[in-house]
Amino acid sequence: MISVDTQQYEALFKIDREIDRLVKDIELLNYLNPLNIEQEKKRFFASKYSLEPEFHYRKLKFNPFKLQRQIFNQRLERIEDDDVRKLYQDIIYEYAGLVQCIESIGKGRPFYFNSLKVFGTPKERDVQNARFILHFQDEEDEPEEEKLLDVDAAIDYFEHFSQRYSFNFSIQKSTNISAAAMVLNSAEALVLKKNHKYSQHQLKVLANHEIGVHLVTTFNGKSQPLQIFSNGFVRNTETQEGLAVFSEYMSGCLNLKRLKELSYRVIAADSLIKGYSFSDTFDLLFSQYKLDRDEAWQITLRVHRGGGFTKDYMYLTGLKKIYNFYQEGNDLGDLLTGKVHLTALPVIKKLQGLGLAHKNQHYTDSYHTNLNTNKTVDFILHNLK
Repeated sequence: MISVDTQQYEALFKIDREIDRLVKDIELLNYLNPLNIEQEKKRFFASKYSLEPEFHYRKLKFNPFKLQRQIFNQRLERIEDDDVRKLYQDIIYEYAGLVQCIESIGKGRPFYFNSLKVFGTPKERDVQNARFILHFQDEEDEPEEEKLLDVDAAIDYFEHFSQRYSFNFSIQKSTNISAAAMVLNSAEALVLKKNHKYSQHQLKVLANHEIGVHLVTTFNGKSQPLQIFSNGFVRNTETQEGLAVFSEYMSGCLNLKRLKELSYRVIAADSLIKGYSFSDTFDLLFSQYKLDRDEAWQITLRVHRGGGFTKDYMYLTGLKKIYNFYQEGNDLGDLLTGKVHLTALPVIKKLQGLGLAHKNQHYTDSYHTNLNTNKTVDFILHNLK
C-alpha cells in the first residue's frame, strides 16, 4: 500500500472531510421508503386497485437549503490536480441533487423531475431489452420449497453467510421498506422486511447481492483515505446494482425469473415518463403482463414511491455493462473499492498511484469462480443491446 503525504494534499483532505461531515448520514432510501406501506396496500386492494395510495414519509432531520449552501461552499480551486478537482466538482453537483430529491419526496412531479436529474430514465434501447427478456418462455418450475422462512430464520442464514467476510455489520428488521432487504451504508446495517417470507433461493440471491457487493463496497469505501469512496461517486448506482446482480450470476442463482423481474422494473420505470399513475402502472403489470397482484404491487411501489423514482431500470443496464466488462477479461477489483462507477476507473487508478486510494480490503466471494450453468441467462446477457 502506497503511503499518502497528507501535507501535500492538505486542501483535498480538508474538503473531503467537510463533504463527508455534511452528507454521510443522508441516505435517500432511508427517507424514500413510505411509513405506511402495509396500510395502503390493504386499502388499494380493497378498492379493487382504483384508489391511489397516500404514502407518508419520514420528516427531514436537516435543513435542505442550508445543507446545499454548505455543499457548494467548498473551495475546490484549492485542489491542484485537474482530474481530481473535476471528480469533486461532479460529486458536489450529485450530492446537491440528492438533497433536492430528499426535500421533494412525497411532492409528486417535483420529486420525479429531481429523480430524473440524478438517475435518468430508461432509453428506448433499455425498454427493448426488457421486452426481449420477457419474450422468453418461463423455465420449468423448480420443485416447491417445503416451507418459506420468516425473518428470524433469514437472519440466521445471513449471519452464517457473513462468516466468509471479515467485516461486522448489524442486521435490523423493519416493516417500512419496499424491498425484501436493503443495506444502509452509513449505519453499516442490513435491513430485512419484518413481515416477508423468504425462500431458500431468495436468501441466496439476497446474500450475494446485499452482503457480497453492497456491504463489501460499504466497508471497502470506509477504509479508503478519501471518504468520497464511501459516500459515492457520480451515478454510482448503476455500477453498484450491476455488480450486485452480477454476483447473483456468478454464484449461480441468477435465473430467467429474476431477469424478468428486473425487466418488469424497466417497464414500470418507463411508465413514469408516460405519465402513468400508481394504479395505471399496477394495471399494466397486473392485467397486461399477468403478474400476481403482490408482485405487481411491489414493483409499482418501488417506482412510484416519493412521486416517481426511476432508479430501478439501472439494475438491468448495470448488469449488462458489468457482464461485458467481465467477458472482456477485466478485473472487477477496482470497482469494489467503494461506491464507484465504471467510468471512474481511470481516476481511481490515478488516485491509487498518488497514494490517495488503495486496493480493496474485501473481495466479493462469488467473483472467484463462475458457478452459472444457465445457458439461457448467458444467451440473454450476451445478446442484450
